Amino acid sequence: MFEISERSARYRDELLEFMTDSVYPAELEYEREIAESGDPHHQPQVLEQLKAEARSRGLWNLFHPDPRWGPGLSNLEYAPLAEIMGRSAIASEACNCNAPDTGNIEVLSRFGTAEHHERYLQPLLDGTMASGFAMTEPGVASSDATNIELDIRRIGDHYILNGRKWFTTNALHKNFGVLIVMGKTDRSAPTHRQQSMLVIPADAPGITIIRNLPIFGYHDREGHGELLFEDVQVPIADLLGEEGDGFAIGQARLGPGRIHHCMRALGAAERALELMCQRAQSRTTFGLPLAERSNIQDWIAESRIDIEMARMLTLNAAHLMDTVGNKQAQTAIAAIKVAVPAVALKVVDRAIQVHGGAGLTGDLPLARMYAHLRTLRLADGPDEVHKRAIARIELRKHSASQNTVRAEPIPATAVGRQ
Repeated sequence: MFEISERSARYRDELLEFMTDSVYPAELEYEREIAESGDPHHQPQVLEQLKAEARSRGLWNLFHPDPRWGPGLSNLEYAPLAEIMGRSAIASEACNCNAPDTGNIEVLSRFGTAEHHERYLQPLLDGTMASGFAMTEPGVASSDATNIELDIRRIGDHYILNGRKWFTTNALHKNFGVLIVMGKTDRSAPTHRQQSMLVIPADAPGITIIRNLPIFGYHDREGHGELLFEDVQVPIADLLGEEGDGFAIGQARLGPGRIHHCMRALGAAERALELMCQRAQSRTTFGLPLAERSNIQDWIAESRIDIEMARMLTLNAAHLMDTVGNKQAQTAIAAIKVAVPAVALKVVDRAIQVHGGAGLTGDLPLARMYAHLRTLRLADGPDEVHKRAIARIELRKHSASQNTVRAEPIPATAVGRQ
């Protein structure tokens, strides 16, 4: 049903070769460098080497739909590539296709000024800068982005920011250079016109990184920061779009981000299934290989079925985004955001169980995979809010009166890696 294009197939083959030749062999060195540095946010030299190699191979900015800044692939063409990169925790950054930079690059591409392009966009496209997206707040239910409370007040030719954000991914990255921040500029405006977005240098006076937030005990290298904004001055020229455009820009940003997360999650699930099969064939208990146990065979078969169903759902969402647009594809996007992380988690959990105690350790990628995938049930909107949005859209179709049930936008929140 969804045929891969010739150019996508070419990139796929080249990316698979890169993964086999360079990425998988570099994973242990990557972990060793971080451990020996004593700094969980250390930027390993081996990752920089992978980035240089990926760029020399033309495997760079594959996500960007604009041919000025990437190969100009459609969502459907990019899907199998994102899945391949999702098999390793370091592959996406090696190819400059990692969140949250991908989403921020698209926002700056579409809404940034010429100065933003020169100062921030180009370094992000070159992979020499890391960026953060500060939307989620600890004090409000950020699954409804209209709740955000960070105050943006205009005084003369500057905005003054006061408030607190958290789960700002990349805040501890060694190359952290720029933030996109969402807050309220006009609390008397209509609900979805109260928010605005600003571009702010990461070292702006008044921004304090209070702490890094560990995820299931892991201090991810890029960090997930809790940030305090105290009288941060931002020139009015650093407003994205117009005042009141923040919610709409967030909606435009998070749709592609959600499908990218799902594509990568499928890659993690595929690798977990491979590891499960290898373990089942090599491990013997009570005189028989695990692979001959019927319950293990069931897990393997069910994992294949689950992955294929999730992949088809994801490809369908990508196809709709390409053909009818993100707004018309919102139900499909919400559906994969609920379904795919759940499937990936289930497969990884089965793989951990088959590996026994080894599956819980850092000797294998499974435990960290599980921790990351579990965040996706909250990142970019929790499952429950996506289900609510889907249900309201469905109910509206069958309502006797079009005004009985009001359709609502898909949630615009994000927890880490937006």
